[in-house]
Amino acid sequence: MPVDISSIRIEYSKHVLDEHSVAQHPFRQFDLWWGEVISAEIPEPNAMTLATSDAEGYVEARTVLLKGYNDHGFVFYTNYDSLKGRQLNVNPRCCLLFFWKELERQVRILGKAEKVSMEENQSYFNSRPEGSRIGAWASPQSKVVESRSWLEKNYEYYQEEFQKKEPACPPHWGGFRVIPHQFEFWQGRPSRMHDRILYTLEENNNWKIRRLAP
Repeated sequence: MPVDISSIRIEYSKHVLDEHSVAQHPFRQFDLWWGEVISAEIPEPNAMTLATSDAEGYVEARTVLLKGYNDHGFVFYTNYDSLKGRQLNVNPRCCLLFFWKELERQVRILGKAEKVSMEENQSYFNSRPEGSRIGAWASPQSKVVESRSWLEKNYEYYQEEFQKKEPACPPHWGGFRVIPHQFEFWQGRPSRMHDRILYTLEENNNWKIRRLAP
């Protein structure tokens, strides 16, 4: 029997979120939730949806992995010539979305992306498994290729090349740091009366906290 999609429902009731008890700084609130996500041993807690758009306003979204964050922003790595890399070069405005269903929580972050330094790129690149480093050279990410066989042959080519030397970080590969100007913390609640707390960066660099209707 086919599933009636409209009947799929989950009642959220695990936690609450109140504008009077959240941290005054959104990064501190993120710290708190991140710690709870790690303690809950959720698989790939650093998986986040990245939404970008091109010069004509067409929007793309995909899942990427957070590789670090601090009060300056959230960092992920990619091929700069990929679709997301090209779009961020044209329009750095973007959105990140974390969804931790096990805790019935979402965090939505709006901001602008900038490239991280070459030193940061090289440092992270060196920490990757050898296969991933070779793959960064072998895959022309987002480009049309003729076959899986072509990809495998390209991988084998670079694998042989780097038997002679350590692979350096490719010039077309590196990190973006998303610098936020808005956070929304979403906590699922019963009867769809969810808690939504919005942090907005003001001109004086203070964060304004408000509650949104669910």
